[in-house]
Amino acid sequence: MNTDDQQLIDRCRAGDVEAFGGLVTRYQDRLYGTLVRMLGSTHEASDVAQDAFVLAFQKLDTFRGDSAFYSWLFRIAYNAAASRRRKRRIARTSVEATREQTGQEPADQRPSADPSHALQSQERSDLVRQALDELADDHRAVLVMKEMENLRYEQIAELLGCPVGTVRSRIHRARNELREKLNRALKAEQ
Repeated sequence: MNTDDQQLIDRCRAGDVEAFGGLVTRYQDRLYGTLVRMLGSTHEASDVAQDAFVLAFQKLDTFRGDSAFYSWLFRIAYNAAASRRRKRRIARTSVEATREQTGQEPADQRPSADPSHALQSQERSDLVRQALDELADDHRAVLVMKEMENLRYEQIAELLGCPVGTVRSRIHRARNELREKLNRALKAEQ
């Protein structure tokens, strides 16, 4: 574990509540970015990150230091995100609602670009986001960590608390499932 993290944890356990702010500052952006990709919503990612930090603060005495603090924190956030996703299983939203949730607009910054290109690109992104959203939590999480966070298999295994072989298997199954969902969606568009 990082010695700076350990010092902040020790100070916090000794009663220095402000020391936890150092951990928040160090990891909030990284955690938030991963959660945005996992949840597909900036608002939900912000809520889950905040919940994870609050819970981590409350449970800091249970942190054994067997792994990196971020691994432990990520596991808390992952569980909170999975719980939130289970609670919000609702009908699929429209493209407009998705834009509203994520804050992303179809935009091609090149002045000479064809406007339809940006719209098609956004539609494809929405299609991928929707297919990714339909994956099981454990499959979506490993894909986000591998493909978007560029984590190694070993890092993912540590974060999820499972063997590397399980991570490889989940990634393989998730890629296949995502490919099938995208193929079906593309055929339905034609």
